[in-house]
Amino acid sequence: MPEPAAMATGPRKALYLTLGGLFVTLGAVGVLLPVLPTTPFLLLASYFLIRSSPRLNAMLYRSHVLGPLLQDWKERGGIKRHTKIAAILLVLVTVGLTLYWSPESMPIRIGIIVLTSVGIGVILRLPVINR
Repeated sequence: MPEPAAMATGPRKALYLTLGGLFVTLGAVGVLLPVLPTTPFLLLASYFLIRSSPRLNAMLYRSHVLGPLLQDWKERGGIKRHTKIAAILLVLVTVGLTLYWSPESMPIRIGIIVLTSVGIGVILRLPVINR
């Protein structure tokens, strides 16, 4: 059984709380914006919160929106297949509509496509769990 994480104190605790809050925010934004991967940000948030505020980390795990992603990763080491498919479809639809209606120049469109490809690559590499 792994040992509990060492609690941070003083300035390090403040830094960890700040980073935990930042990564929770990025993870929550990632739920809404398909260009940000949600799970890695939530894992980072949990890493910092468990070392600075186990109470806040427990609240994160109890969250109806963000908690299940963390629990699946912690308990089963991956995400559900339907979550992966939904994420990829949401990315494709959102970016496709953005490119269709966007007046941006071709270099910016190519940049968007490259970043989208990287994001989809990250999603595809996440392990799938069978439930």
